[in-house]
Amino acid sequence: MKKFFTIFFVTLGVIFSIIILMGLLFYITDPLNLKPLIFGDESVESATGTSEDSHPLLNESQEKALESFGINPADVPSEITPAQEACFVEKLGEERVAEIKAGDTPTAMDYFKAKDCI
Repeated sequence: MKKFFTIFFVTLGVIFSIIILMGLLFYITDPLNLKPLIFGDESVESATGTSEDSHPLLNESQEKALESFGINPADVPSEITPAQEACFVEKLGEERVAEIKAGDTPTAMDYFKAKDCI
């Protein structure tokens, strides 16, 4: 019986150590880019201390939302093709697409629903 408990607790210790090391690895490398979502994201500032306008068609809150999802706003196309817009309408609904066009900030759920359209 003593041998069983020894094996049992050593196995649990090894599993616990592996979980801690994997968590530490994911925290350091951040492969899923979750740190900005958890800890917040500071805006991009130039050497003069003013915010850069990464995309001329997006307002500041939309740019911050994209950055928090791990997307560089400068990589977002400046023109949306009719096929892309139809895809957005199909995924998000016509009302939500109109709200985003009017300047509403897209949510994380909007991004995950429509990321195939970009």
